[in-house]
Amino acid sequence: MRHFLDIADISAKDLKAILADAHAMKAARKGLPKGTTDPDPALSGHVLAMIFEKSSTRTRVSFDMAIRQLGGSSLVLNAADMQLGRGESIPDTARVLSRFIDAVMIRANAHDDVLEFAHYSDVPVINGLTDRSHPCQIVADLMTLEEHFGALDGLKLAWVGDGNNVAASFIHAAPKLGFALNLGCPDGYTPHEDDLAFATNSGARIELTNNPKTAVKDADVVIADTFVSMGDKNADVRLKALAPFSVTEALMAGAKSSAVFLHCLPAHRGEEVATTVIDGPQSLVFDEAENRLHVQKAILKWCLA
Repeated sequence: MRHFLDIADISAKDLKAILADAHAMKAARKGLPKGTTDPDPALSGHVLAMIFEKSSTRTRVSFDMAIRQLGGSSLVLNAADMQLGRGESIPDTARVLSRFIDAVMIRANAHDDVLEFAHYSDVPVINGLTDRSHPCQIVADLMTLEEHFGALDGLKLAWVGDGNNVAASFIHAAPKLGFALNLGCPDGYTPHEDDLAFATNSGARIELTNNPKTAVKDADVVIADTFVSMGDKNADVRLKALAPFSVTEALMAGAKSSAVFLHCLPAHRGEEVATTVIDGPQSLVFDEAENRLHVQKAILKWCLA
């Protein structure tokens, strides 16, 4: 069973193959209407169930369009509308859905719930986002950087802000694809200890600092995320602690002159990033968003082999 739960669990060879397939499929669709199936619809007849505990724009649309372009179809299931939302167990839900569909994508609150679902599922399970990681997003980010720079090996990426689930997936990817990663996070907002231990044990080139200027020094890529995400509490406290880590024009100037900016969206202009940065010439955020589609297709194909 090929689940896609964390980049940490995916081999470097498979991760590179997923990226290569995403590039190839994007190129092959140039000029086609978006609703047209691929010339060689690899997942014809397959059904993807998408379970949402959190609201979604890019994850929902990209996975829906991905399975359609691959020749399959999707079912959108909001957790609150399922028996899962009324107390049915995760194991029972996983066993039942496995009888009806070919793969499941879950955008969940708790990472352990996705792990439990995958344990009891007889079909591949894809992590569409949890509180611990966001692997599909990071593969799209890496695809975007490959498009722009040609290769990832040797690049220096700078993460600025909360050491959250998105940061965790960058940590997981770093040793597999050869880029260096600087993490600029305020005290109390550093990445999870397990992720930092993974970085140490895998030999990743990762540095942690509480100074945003140090984090972005000579970086090829500067990355930000929202300061207050869905489910976060104490918004005022978070905004105060993270405010010095906002990606302004002045902070971007500390990176290389050729540096680019990434953000997984949605963005709060004037909080984690200045409008002049996210809407400026260094920003790749909309290429990044588009590439979610091509990456989801490659992940689905990899899972269903």
